[in-house]
Amino acid sequence: MRLNEWRAKAPLKDSVAPKVMATVEAALGLLGAEADPECWIVWGDDPSVRYMMFVPTAPGLLQVNVRVAVPGEGPRASGKVIRWNRIQLGELAIEIQAGHRLVTFQVESQPLNGADAAADAIASFAHALFAAADGRPAPTPTRIPRLAAPKAATR
Repeated sequence: MRLNEWRAKAPLKDSVAPKVMATVEAALGLLGAEADPECWIVWGDDPSVRYMMFVPTAPGLLQVNVRVAVPGEGPRASGKVIRWNRIQLGELAIEIQAGHRLVTFQVESQPLNGADAAADAIASFAHALFAAADGRPAPTPTRIPRLAAPKAATR
């Protein structure tokens, strides 16, 4: 998902206010990200205070920590490039039942969990990170088959 898509889906609009995003975009640019990059945002418990971004780039995965409003200073972003040979990726685990999908994945000790549409997005992000860590091009998104809910048994 692109950064602008995340901005549209932010749980709190103040977390992605223009002042905050100017700081975030400056940090991303200095770390080597393209404009409006493909990324994942871990909103955490209180996105009005802080959140974390993961942005895959050719040299490595960018990890950017965003503080929405530091008292007396305004927004702050700090980040680093984690080289692909040093990245910590967990297993991609799925559970499917009655047409619903649940996915769990871990990147740099951050768990990503989601159901249905969120699960599809997490799985796609995980496959892109696996490919980048292996030095392969990112896979093209595949159509995920939709499972029909099981029919009730009749007697």
